[in-house]
Amino acid sequence: MGRYLMVDIGAGTMDLLCHDTDHDLHYKAVVRSPVRVLADEIRQTQGNLLVTGTEMGGGPVSQALIDRVKTADVVMSEQSAATIHHDVRRVTDHGIRVVDAAEADRLKHDPRFDHIRTGDIQPDRLRQLVGGFGVSFEFDTVAVCAQDHGAAPPGVSHLDFRHRMFTTVLDHNPVPQALLYRAEQVPTTLHRLSAIAHDAMALPTERVYVMDSGMAAILGASMDPLAVKTKRILILDIATSHTVGAAMEEGILCGFFEYHTKDITAALLDRLLRDLADGKLSHRQILAEGGHGAYRRHAFGYDSVQLILATGPRRTLAQASSLPITFGAPWGDNMMTGTVGLMEAVRMREGSPPITYL
Repeated sequence: MGRYLMVDIGAGTMDLLCHDTDHDLHYKAVVRSPVRVLADEIRQTQGNLLVTGTEMGGGPVSQALIDRVKTADVVMSEQSAATIHHDVRRVTDHGIRVVDAAEADRLKHDPRFDHIRTGDIQPDRLRQLVGGFGVSFEFDTVAVCAQDHGAAPPGVSHLDFRHRMFTTVLDHNPVPQALLYRAEQVPTTLHRLSAIAHDAMALPTERVYVMDSGMAAILGASMDPLAVKTKRILILDIATSHTVGAAMEEGILCGFFEYHTKDITAALLDRLLRDLADGKLSHRQILAEGGHGAYRRHAFGYDSVQLILATGPRRTLAQASSLPITFGAPWGDNMMTGTVGLMEAVRMREGSPPITYL
């Protein structure tokens, strides 16, 4: 297979897995997410700010830019402005000026502005992190996962749009790895993943893949040694910003739900997991409850569940559950769930030999 770099970009952390299949060695790291690092860089500058680059995860970056408008001018290129919102008017309503690429290029030479670039892929930082492993910064394949709601058309909620993107693919091929895309095959409506794929192509690699982080986490958790030989499992990945639960039967995705982690309680998890297995969850119901949505394809029943496996940086929320939840660690590390999912999705796509993630 060769040398692989897997990158899971979350709201709180960025998780890296470097795998050398020729020597059966892997190296890993968990560091602060790009949005948190860039937000700090913004706060450390003073005065007027020019922002170029691509759409990336918002959150802290968006807030830092909105805060800066209170004391200085902020000018953003059209592509970078999508980090705050796809509707330019929602960006300008904050007092931020949005300009085309030509004007942004001109302002790069204006001494009145400090300049920063948005983007989930930070090449210099990745090079430094991988250099810390003591290995060269060149790969046969780079794969990156992140959450992308897509660019919904007018009148369609971003949650419904994301749901339709998933169900269109999963109804045809109900496995998490179906949402892995080669860089040149990313749907045009997935702006963030498209930007990641474009920037990752500039890294020293032959191939680039991107994937939704929730689907990567589901697949990664299913590769835990406790789960891989179990027929019917419930998977729970509680990440910094989002929580996903999934029902799987022999590698087939039977259903899933998504919630904001801030809204999760142990009692809610208990109900969601039971109803997921019993096929009682609906997309509309989860939206009405404040969640991100749900998918239902097949119900094998809660009484048939053989394992409930929890992963993710905030999985301690499940400690108070009344259900028999087991805490998983694919490849010996709870924080590698997403990167293991990426690795397995790429392995299957490329038809490479199986990997035991023990």
